[in-house]
This record gives sequence, structure tokens and C-alpha cells, in this order.
Amino acid sequence: LNIAPQGKTVKVIKVIAEDKIKKHLENLGIFPGVYLILLFETGGNIILKVQESRLAINRQLAMKILVN
Repeated sequence: LNIAPQGKTVKVIKVIAEDKIKKHLENLGIFPGVYLILLFETGGNIILKVQESRLAINRQLAMKILVN
């Protein structure tokens, strides 16, 4: 997710993390098959649009989300 182009819709392919982190991301609405939009980056955080919500996640967490 770190290298996804800003403003482009991408699909989550896989989350590479331990179960606790996967569950946390699922609770936020981020899991395989979901479409996201990277809105912008600020202060080391990535702002995403997930369905109708905006979320901020840190760069380390974003690196665990594989998209296409």
C-alpha cells in the first residue's frame, strides 16, 4: 500500500501480519477483496478512504497490506 498512487482505487490482495493485526485491520474494514483509495500522506501516516470512511494508518501498518 505504501507505493500505491495517490487518488487511485486499489484492491486489497493480502494482509501479511500476525492474527492480532489482521483482526484489527478487519475491524477497520481492511481485508482481502476490499477496495481502498490512498487519499494522501501526512506526518508519516497514510490517509485512506475505505468504503465511506476515512482512516489514518501508519507507514509500518501500510507495508503489511498488499494491493494491486
